[in-house]
Amino acid sequence: MVEVPGSVGTTASLSLRLGQTVLAFGSLLFMTIGVRFYQFTAFCYLVTIMSLAIPWNLTLAMVDIYCVILQQPFQKPRILLAISIGDWVVSVLVLASASSAASVVDILRSNESSCPPTICNRYQFAATLAFLTWFLSLSSSLFNLWLLPSLI
Repeated sequence: MVEVPGSVGTTASLSLRLGQTVLAFGSLLFMTIGVRFYQFTAFCYLVTIMSLAIPWNLTLAMVDIYCVILQQPFQKPRILLAISIGDWVVSVLVLASASSAASVVDILRSNESSCPPTICNRYQFAATLAFLTWFLSLSSSLFNLWLLPSLI
């Protein structure tokens, strides 16, 4: 069996999962601490999706740790298909939430009376971290899809 770097059960996948978790947690942290994010639906959506992405990535990081410790590649095609579909869905949701949050921040920046610069900067940084989470999530999904045909 061919081992694809970044697919489930490799150290590269573990680092991708941990990166996604840290970035999603950072986005969630910057969005929620001391800020009234609940006034805007796009920000609530970002918080919801980041709250979904964190446990998803932590669970798959545990699978990666298990495979790395046992030094066995992940060879279950049906589970890998479910993981690939889940990664794809999470990736699309993270992209949608990051895009909507970034567009709302852009609208808020045009009117400084509705959003002080310090709060808008926090919103913008949270959206940036969400885009970085999406990039890592998309790469995880593509690596797993790349491995799938070799298992079937």
